Order: sequence, then structure tokens, then C-alpha cells
Amino acid sequence: MRTSSTTGTNRARTRTRRTVRAAAAVVAGALAFSLTACGGDDDNDGGGADKNPEETAATVTLPKLDGETLEVAAVWTGDEQKNFKQVLAEFEKRTGAKVTFVPAQDPIINFLGSKIAGGAPPDIAMLPQPGAIKQAVDKGWAKPLGAEALKELAENYSQGWQDIGKVGDKQYGVYYKAANKSLIWYNAQVFENAGAAEPKTWDELLDTAQMVYDSGVTPFSVGGAEGWTLTDWFENVYLSQAGPEKYDQLAQHEIKWTDPSVKEALTTLAEIWGKKDYVASGALQTDFPASVTQTFTGGDQPKAGMVYEGDFAQVNITQTKAEVGTDAKVFPFPAVGDSAPVVSGGDAAVILEDSEAAQALATFLASPDAATVQAKLGGYLSPNKNVDASAYPNDVQRKMAEALIAAGDDFRFDMSDQAPQAFGGTPGKGEWKALQDFLSDPKDVAGTQRKLEADAAAAYGD
Repeated sequence: MRTSSTTGTNRARTRTRRTVRAAAAVVAGALAFSLTACGGDDDNDGGGADKNPEETAATVTLPKLDGETLEVAAVWTGDEQKNFKQVLAEFEKRTGAKVTFVPAQDPIINFLGSKIAGGAPPDIAMLPQPGAIKQAVDKGWAKPLGAEALKELAENYSQGWQDIGKVGDKQYGVYYKAANKSLIWYNAQVFENAGAAEPKTWDELLDTAQMVYDSGVTPFSVGGAEGWTLTDWFENVYLSQAGPEKYDQLAQHEIKWTDPSVKEALTTLAEIWGKKDYVASGALQTDFPASVTQTFTGGDQPKAGMVYEGDFAQVNITQTKAEVGTDAKVFPFPAVGDSAPVVSGGDAAVILEDSEAAQALATFLASPDAATVQAKLGGYLSPNKNVDASAYPNDVQRKMAEALIAAGDDFRFDMSDQAPQAFGGTPGKGEWKALQDFLSDPKDVAGTQRKLEADAAAAYGD
């Protein structure tokens, strides 16, 4: 059992250690109200990487920084990176500073370590895991946020979103980007041809999958080449089936991965992953973007009818001819147990090189101004409660954003992102590798549990 833990992360979980039923009702209700009803009649379809956002009215005062230069590192690629660069461009316009985006690789802590060892750390890093924030603090890399950034956080974020950016009693992270990771996207034409309806429970999902299969289309596309997609599958099943208390305990390794609750969740996952021809071929060689696009290309005979992942899948959907809300629809991850799961993720800005310019950028990223720029471009959700829902480019995304904010502190953060990166965030290792092996052989539940526990014990220092 783990004997030490991240104080800030624990504080967040203490505050959020309520039942997820209220949040699930909010999210499921909001999504059911509109996600599949809204069509593609908005001018923007959520893939606005090539659109210029309207100028955002300033709500935060920033210093003049003419001549200052900054580097921001993140693992984002494609449209996600392109859209974030427009946010940085807005900061440049307001301050006179020059900001360079530095493409990073997973695991980002290793990438940053090499940059720091070489004497060239970025000024700010966008860290996708609370565990990575803790590591950056423990290594002496991360710098606390200043008064102006703290002021923006207090005004714009719920306590839970503030707390997961803390280590001890100090604030290090600004959660700039959030994700609703409890969604399943589907090809509307495939469902129509199959006579399928949106499922609300796991058993109904299995029935729907069989109907899609019987219509001649493989039910699921899975991006198994990237282990994080598989951890997300597991977390939704586990949270709904085992409940929030067990979820919190497993996230902190207070119970072992050999626990019967993990066996039950893996056995449930195998009802899809282990069903012959339910998962599109080549899943372990399919990356996340391809898992999405192959669900919405090929007319009414795509490679698969459904793909599980978060709201950010919209960015990839819009690379096809499919329109979000018309051709590509979405439903909440079905309830496996008593309640539908509500799993969130996010990326936090953390200062590595302290300066007036770095603090100003962190302050900007904590303001509604920065989030509004990217919200207009689509494929993005902000945990900033003062971003107007009208900034989002379509009804699908507006309802997702409203549900996220309405949930307040009643959410569970991505479990693997809370773990040490060696276990929960490293390609080819730990949880990522164990679940990839399980996708390859879903019958080996006990062996998968033993491997997960051995890797977790090593990473947590038990």
C-alpha cells in the first residue's frame, strides 16, 4: 500500500468524494437533451482550425512584455496544436512577447528532463497528469503561481479544479484544458441501417453492438496503439461498476490491482474486447486519430460503427466529411453499475522558468480570454466556469461544456493521470502496456491483474 501521496491531489479527492450520481444525472441529462438532436446547421462544425476566432474582449490585464521570449512545451499535435497556437498569438498581440510552441513527446516528464539537463527548459509545460505535476515539483522544476494567476483561478475555477493543480499547500498548475472522457461517438447512418438506438446501460450497449454487427459493420473501433485510450475504457467501466470510493482507492493504490473489483471490470471489458469481430481489425496498430476517422469514412460501410473517446474526438471527426450532430452523433458512456460514469481529464500549465512573462502567460491561461479563443475553434472544453457557452461553435459542444461546469466538483479525474507516470503514462510500460496485452488476449484476466499490480507496486514505491 502506498505510504505517501500527493497532498493536493488527495485534497481534491476529499472534496470530490461525493457520489457521482448527481453529476452523472447532470451530464446524461444535458447530453440526452441535445447531443443527438442537434444537426449540422450551425455555421461552425467544431473543426475550426482554419477559422480565425473573433477578437476576444479582454477581461484580464496583462503587462507589456516587448522583447520578452517564452517557450511552451506540450504533447499536442495536429489541429489541437494549431488551435493552441492561436491562443499564444493572442497573448503575443496583447503583450508584445514572442511565444514559441515546443512539440514534446510522451512521457513529457522524460522529455522535460532531457531539456533541463541540456540547460534549455521551456518556460511553461502543459502537463497532462496530476502525477506529472507532483514529479515536476519533487524534482525542483516547477515554480508556484504568482498572485495574479491565483486571483484568476479563484475567480474562474471550482475548488476541485484548483486543488488538482496543487502540491501540498501551493498552487502549481492552471488546468487550461478539460475533457469529458465518458462519451461514445457513432456513425448515424450505421445505426439507422441497423435499426439501433442509443444505449443507456452496458447490456443495452452489447445489444446495440450485436445489431450493428448483424447489419454487416464491425461494432467498435479501438485505438489500441496508444495505451491511454485503453485506460480510459477501463476507468469508465470501473467507476460505474465499482463506484467512486473504490475508484479513489485504486487511483492511490490503496487497494491492489488484484482486487476482485478489478477482475470484475476486466471481465466486463472482455465482453466487447474479447467478442469475435466486435473490434475492428488491427486495433493494436491503430492510433487514436485513425480510430476516429475510420468510423466516419466509407459511407454506410465504415470500418466500425462506434468509437469510444472524449469530446476532443470532434477534431478528428471534422477531418472527414462527417458533420458533428448529423452524421457523427454521441451518447454518454452507458451505466455498467448503478450510475453512468463521469470521468474527466485535463492539461495544466506549469511554470518551469519563473519570470514576469511566464507568470503573465499562466495568468492569461487562467482567464476566460484564453479559453474563449480556443473554444471558438472547436474540439476543446474549458473547466473555466466564466467562459460563455456561446463561445463554443455548435450545440453539441455547448451542451458538453455546460454539463462539465454544472458538475462542479462532482467528477473523477482520469485514474491513470493520477498515477506515477511510470505506471499510468508511459508508452510500452505499466498500465498502458498491460491493457494493450489484455486487448490482445482478453481471456487472461488474472495474468493482467498480476502484471498491473507488479507494475503499480514498483511505480508507487510500495
